[in-house]
Amino acid sequence: MSDLEELEHKIQNLPVEELSKFRAWFIEFDHLLWDKQIEADSKAGKLDGLVSEALADYQAGKAREI
Repeated sequence: MSDLEELEHKIQNLPVEELSKFRAWFIEFDHLLWDKQIEADSKAGKLDGLVSEALADYQAGKAREI
């Protein structure tokens, strides 16, 4: 049994309260990973095109209040 299969089996057999705690933990963990990826992409310049496009749209009056 692979590590992933073992984890899936354990998660499927968690009591409801433990599953709820796991879900909350995993969501927070996933958000932290996403934040690190966005930060790394930003530092690497991978978002520069999107930023330039957004600024150009704003300066062209294409933005609206939300």
